Amino acid sequence: MLIPDGTSRFELIIKRSRFIAEAVSVRSPDDARMLLKEKRLEHPDANHVVHAFIVGEQRQFMGLSDDGEPSGTSGKPVLEVLKGRGITNIMLTVVRYFGGTKLGTGGLVKAYSEAAKGVLEHLSVKELVKYKRFECRIEYSLYEPLKKVILGFNGKIDDERFETDVFIQGIIPLRSSESFKHQIVEISMGQAALTISEDMFQA
Repeated sequence: MLIPDGTSRFELIIKRSRFIAEAVSVRSPDDARMLLKEKRLEHPDANHVVHAFIVGEQRQFMGLSDDGEPSGTSGKPVLEVLKGRGITNIMLTVVRYFGGTKLGTGGLVKAYSEAAKGVLEHLSVKELVKYKRFECRIEYSLYEPLKKVILGFNGKIDDERFETDVFIQGIIPLRSSESFKHQIVEISMGQAALTISEDMFQA
């Protein structure tokens, strides 16, 4: 599963109507609603601020709005483009400034679909990874070997304290947590005090 790695913006002009599409990362429907409010404030003179979003590890939460455009001509096409890309935790807005010429139902569907496709073509994505937090206390002699193991499993170190022993706190990918645990036991001959949390989160 993929998630946005940053943001993207794309503009399209059709018969003098200006379509400004933006793709951003969101973690929940509430995030999407908050960002939509911000987008409306950013474009107070726009005729329409259409949006669609998909969130959740299984892409289980979806939402859309035509924002005054004829039903099914804007939010739905944008959502269909999103659904076809295999991306989650994403919100796509398309701001329209009306150019004076009506596009018709088919023209609107095409315009919003093209705007959605265009912004996604410029969007960087990355794999959705679930993590667990860990804490480890070790002897000074094992500091460098432990650090090598953490980085080897694509883990991240959040905090280090050098006291009587070395205390390290960080995160490790869920899929690597058991192998990580076994490696720490091995390099420390069972002497490391390692705790891996049960809680999981994504990044």
